[in-house]
Amino acid sequence: MNLMTERSLEKAVGDKMNAVASTNKMKGDKVSVFYGAKQALFDVDLDIPEKMVTALIGPSGCGKSTFLRSLNRMNDTIEGCRVTGQITLDGEDIYDPKIDVVELRARVGMVFQKPNPFPKSIYENVAYGPRIHGLAKSRHELDEIVESSLRRASLFEEVKDRLHDAGTGLSGGQQQRLCIARAIAVSPEVILMDEPCSALDPIATAKVEELIDELRQNYTIVIVTHSMQQAARVSQKTAMFHLGNLVEVGETEMMFTTPKEKRTQDYITGRFG
Repeated sequence: MNLMTERSLEKAVGDKMNAVASTNKMKGDKVSVFYGAKQALFDVDLDIPEKMVTALIGPSGCGKSTFLRSLNRMNDTIEGCRVTGQITLDGEDIYDPKIDVVELRARVGMVFQKPNPFPKSIYENVAYGPRIHGLAKSRHELDEIVESSLRRASLFEEVKDRLHDAGTGLSGGQQQRLCIARAIAVSPEVILMDEPCSALDPIATAKVEELIDELRQNYTIVIVTHSMQQAARVSQKTAMFHLGNLVEVGETEMMFTTPKEKRTQDYITGRFG
């Protein structure tokens, strides 16, 4: 093999490795979380791939929501909470003192378990974030952001004639899609979802799951769910937590058909949880 061919091969291998490396949007490295003296997470290493849905599963109290809240520093709001290790977004440490937490939470949005629209109109719920972040230069631009966000959340057609009615007057499923529209209105890169369907009926759940599948074309999504079926339906990667430890992580299909760890198999088959 001549030198030029060797160099070309090295470059191709290097490019491929860089491409693989760049597919991770966020990365947790030896992440531990303490609530006072109690340790809730133990040395979690987890890569979150870009424009895919990563599901966090495991029994109640296993640390999955704690890890999720670490990804946009929501744990900062809990007194006595301490996070060690490193979490990066596009290679940048999100716990670096120089990081603007408000800006971080615009880039890493969150949708909670219970729909929590503001006590404002449907329009104002979606317009609130873009307005405070200065994303719209005019009322016309703001109108466009609101409509676009509601369309992306598959809600616009249902509410277009009552944008100035209270968001709290919508059904539970519509309220959750309004909260998703509110999250995406500030153009996040990552959307965190903490059991977004647990308070919804099966029809509303199906609509939110369809929406998650559409949103992953443009956003990186991390979802905490108690539903094995939901994790299997919506995610491409699954991480199993137990007693604050990351037990196993892998492609969703493999995790649900041929898990490597007995605890994962026992949880998925309903032997504990």
